[in-house]
Amino acid sequence: MGYIFSYNDAIVYEQRCRHPKNKAVAELEHGLMLKMLAPMRGESVLDIGCGGGAAILPFLEAGISASGIDPSPYMIDTASETLKKRADIYQGFAEDLPFDDNAFHYAVLVKSLEFVDNPRKAVEEACRVAKNKIFIGVLNRHSIKGTGLRAKRIFTNSVYSHAHFFSIWELKQILRDILGDVPVSWRTVCQFSRGSGSIFSRIECSDFVQRCPFGAFAGIAVTPVPRLRTIPLELGCEAAAAPKNGTVVGLAKTKTE
Repeated sequence: MGYIFSYNDAIVYEQRCRHPKNKAVAELEHGLMLKMLAPMRGESVLDIGCGGGAAILPFLEAGISASGIDPSPYMIDTASETLKKRADIYQGFAEDLPFDDNAFHYAVLVKSLEFVDNPRKAVEEACRVAKNKIFIGVLNRHSIKGTGLRAKRIFTNSVYSHAHFFSIWELKQILRDILGDVPVSWRTVCQFSRGSGSIFSRIECSDFVQRCPFGAFAGIAVTPVPRLRTIPLELGCEAAAAPKNGTVVGLAKTKTE
C-alpha cells in the first residue's frame, strides 16, 4: 500500500507546485517525459500515483487521452479540481491496478514509485496495463538534491521521510528482472540546483547534458515487448510413390530438418 498522502500533505504539495521555481522544474521534468515517450495525438496514458494531476496536464495539452489513479482521497480531490473533468481519476493502488491488460498505450509513474511498499509489483502492473511504453520518473538517489533530501529527513519529518530513493541502475535492474532484455533508455534533468531562464533551459534540454547520471530528476523509458530472434527452419518433402494401376500406394512425407 505504501505511504498515502494526508490532507496536510495535499495542502503542502499544492503550495509547492504553485511556487515559480518548482513550476520551472516541473516543465523540465514533464518535457523529458514527453520527449522519451513521444506519444501521438489520440493515444491514451495512465498516470499511476497521479497526485494533484500535474503530470497529466502536459498529456492533455498534447491531445492525449489521460487517466490517473492515486490512493489518497485528498490528492484525488486536488487532481479533480486541477483537471476540471478533462481526465478520469480513480482511487486505487499502484500494486493492484483495476484495469485490463493493455488498457492504455502508455503508463507513467512520476515521483510516485518512491512511496509504494512493493516497487517491483507496481512496475509489473504498469507493464501489464501499457502496450507501448512505460515511463518512470524519480528523484535521483545519486544527485545532490536526492542526497540532501535523504540527509534532511534525519532531522525533520516530511513526506520524504517515507520515501525510498532510487538510482538509475536500480531501476534498470528491476525492469530487466521483470521484462528481460528489452529496450531501456534513461536521461536526467535538473543538473543545476540554481538558475533559470532560456540559457539554463537550453542547457538542460541538451541531449549531451541529459546523459549525465547525476541530475536531480531521472527518467527511464522502457518498451515492454521482448525482442525475439527467430531461426528459419528448412522443410524437405519426399516424393510420393508412383501409383500402380491408377491407385495411390504412397503419400508424400514431410520432414523437418
